[in-house]
Amino acid sequence: MIFSFRKYGRAGGFLLVLLAAACQRQPVATTAALPASLTPPVAERPLPPVEKGVSEELAIARKKNISRVAYDLRLSIPDERTKPISAVESVSFNLRDNTDPVQLDFKAPTANLHSVMVNGQRVTVDHRNEHLVLPAAALKVGRNVAEINFNAGEQSLNRNADYLYTLLVPDRARTVFPVFDQPDLKATFALTLTVPRLWQAMANAPLVDSTEASLDGRVPGSKMYKFATSDSISTYLFSFVAGKFMRGYQSEGAFDTKFLHRETDPAKLRLSLGPIFQLHADALQFMEQYTGIPYPFQKFDFVAIPDFQYGGMEHVGAIDYKASTLFLDEGATQDQILARSSLVSHETAHMWFGDLVTMQWFNDVWMKEVFANFMADKITQVAVKNSNYDLKFVIDHYPAAYGIDRTTGANPIRQPLANLQDAGSLYGNIIYHKAPIMMRQLERLMGPAAFQQGLQEYLRTYARGNATWPDLIDILDARTPADLQAWNQVWVNQPGRPVFAHDLQISGGKITALTLSQRAEDGSDRLWPQLFEVLLVYPNGRTKELTVNMTERSVTLPQAVGQPAPSLILFNSTGLGYGVFPVAKQLPAQLAALKNPVARAGAYVNLYENMLNGQVIKPLELLTVYREALTREPEELNLKLLTGQASAIFWQFLSPAQRLAVGPALEQDLWAAMLENTSANVKKLLFKTYQSVALTRPAQARLYQIWQTEKAPAGVKLTEDDYTALALALAVRDYPAPQPILPQQLARIKNEDRRQRLQFLMPALAPDVATRDAFFTSLKDEKNREKEAWVTSALGYLHHPLRQSTSEKYLPASLELLEEIQLTGDIFFPYSWLQATLGGYQSPAAAGVVRAFLQTHPDYNPKLQAKLLQAADDLFRAEKLVAKGTGAAR
Repeated sequence: MIFSFRKYGRAGGFLLVLLAAACQRQPVATTAALPASLTPPVAERPLPPVEKGVSEELAIARKKNISRVAYDLRLSIPDERTKPISAVESVSFNLRDNTDPVQLDFKAPTANLHSVMVNGQRVTVDHRNEHLVLPAAALKVGRNVAEINFNAGEQSLNRNADYLYTLLVPDRARTVFPVFDQPDLKATFALTLTVPRLWQAMANAPLVDSTEASLDGRVPGSKMYKFATSDSISTYLFSFVAGKFMRGYQSEGAFDTKFLHRETDPAKLRLSLGPIFQLHADALQFMEQYTGIPYPFQKFDFVAIPDFQYGGMEHVGAIDYKASTLFLDEGATQDQILARSSLVSHETAHMWFGDLVTMQWFNDVWMKEVFANFMADKITQVAVKNSNYDLKFVIDHYPAAYGIDRTTGANPIRQPLANLQDAGSLYGNIIYHKAPIMMRQLERLMGPAAFQQGLQEYLRTYARGNATWPDLIDILDARTPADLQAWNQVWVNQPGRPVFAHDLQISGGKITALTLSQRAEDGSDRLWPQLFEVLLVYPNGRTKELTVNMTERSVTLPQAVGQPAPSLILFNSTGLGYGVFPVAKQLPAQLAALKNPVARAGAYVNLYENMLNGQVIKPLELLTVYREALTREPEELNLKLLTGQASAIFWQFLSPAQRLAVGPALEQDLWAAMLENTSANVKKLLFKTYQSVALTRPAQARLYQIWQTEKAPAGVKLTEDDYTALALALAVRDYPAPQPILPQQLARIKNEDRRQRLQFLMPALAPDVATRDAFFTSLKDEKNREKEAWVTSALGYLHHPLRQSTSEKYLPASLELLEEIQLTGDIFFPYSWLQATLGGYQSPAAAGVVRAFLQTHPDYNPKLQAKLLQAADDLFRAEKLVAKGTGAAR
């Protein structure tokens, strides 16, 4: 007999024991009928061990025993970043049972802890395996208060010379202060910050008061910010930012929105501040209307941080953003404008999905991300004029999802998680990109109205609390006749994708049968139920679109029977299906006949996936197709897709000899297409691609002349950031300029944050190998990896295809560092490290390094092994494709 854990939850364990015992016809032990003298002793409850991280076992035990958690936290931040941050914390909580010690999570040196008081009684500091253990003897049933004097942990404070910020997802609150660091022990936070006098500060709750030191005799030159008690939130959402920032305001209905930033470029400020506020206002309005729930927190502020690790982070009432994504200038492309809208919409949607209703455990972290992306796509459709929602959806999600799901390291959307210290490995393109595809299929399966009503019920039911994916499936299942349990199993709980095939029967110029079939790419016996379209294309430009309801392994389309025989069948023409779709050999010649830009995007994606699988078309042939499309493709987003794929083919899937042969013609095609196109955005996109592939000295000389004179091609708007990127592109090519290029570019940059970034990158692009070797060696020190965005950029240049003859030797040490990087870096850093390291290689020697590492580490962390296989997939494919690549370049 099978029992559903979903139906009974964590608390249903005893019921399952009873049921299981009954099924086995074994008596269940009970003491109810025994005399007192014969009552067996009560077995001592096994306590969760004091072990590193936050185990699920510990989290379950704490949730059962602890409630009504509140933190009062006071931190004193000195002007000098090398000095410790002293802190005083009071954590209050209710206990149902005081029999056992209580573990607070604190991943910092024991020496940071100065004293601990529990319920007014001083206790010995018991800190082991990343936990501060409060003794049972000092605890009581009911309300307890622990007061702790300590120095804050430094790992997640992101301290810079004149600003700092917290980033505590998924389990990093415990690296700063003692805390119950699990998402289902929500708590309130009362925060007081003492900072240098000229600093600004922002936190989750509204500011109550700010007082300078001269008023009450505190440390000279300091200022105290006291914030109100926050809403009840999960610990990973606790946040504060402090430093030298500029402040902006705008009224957003019931409250004033505040915006902190460090941008100094007048053009970016003039062109960006208005849109930034408006995008937030539009996103708030949409989310309130869609969910039926008014904005649920006390305030709505945000801050732009230079080189922030992610695009954004949804801290309640104080969203953090990467500054470069928000602040755009006259040279912004449509893709950048849409990306900004998507980012703002994504983080705003999190206020409902993730912040108001939070996952119970981080195995369901994907839920908050899928709904944030899902809503962001809908909001951007409304917020950005002339945006093509369906086209943006295809280009944003499919290449990224396929990039992981095609690999042998592919992970399911929902993954098990035994310890929160491994939660960072759950993040990636599957939850950000495959999950929205899955969710759109689910919406189509249920119908938009029923789906929306189900989400509204979910948010109302679990508001201010926690929920699981099965909780949501239960709600949605009641609103559709479809079998969501079976659907959920293959789409959510398992990795991979289907491969489709078709059989077309024709007689007398008419279709007599059209059958589609699917198989799992990994050879398993699975079926992905889904809806998608196929397009019958005819020579006269006429088309006929048919919907496929792929509920079986093989499906025949009755609506195709009797239709004229097409010259071409395009599969997944509306971009809603998922898998590897067949490609006709005549498709490249008929791309221009596809009038719908979504259909063309689907064709580009299908062609690229088949190329990677060694089917239908070779890399050089596909690059030729894309070269011809440069002047024929009118849609900017499609040009972004095909130029990105063209650049990847050029650098990774052509042999060096093919690259040298085709490079001059590719450069000429890009330059000619740029001159011919009248759109400023498209011109810039084509110029950037030209810059990316420039291999010949004449092309590099042209780029140098543009950089040196700061005179862009006619119709192309280049900004300071663009000229910096151009300088870096020339440096990695060892262009023989009269004077070193990068020091000259550094002198041009006025913004101090951007100057520091270039200074960090320069050794990675040095012309001499010894300097590059020393730079790589320096990355073995955790301190030199603090700016993760800088590190990944530097690695991209260090391992550029033109530098690989001297950088391949870094690969073994890079892989050996991975476990440490997972422990010390933020959630995306391990994969970013691997992708920046391996992403440009194609040689058997580089592939051999990866295979040797896997062979010599048979017991390697499975989640990190999966990340490595994901990052190395293009390398393994390139190794095969380059080896068998043939044909002359033209």
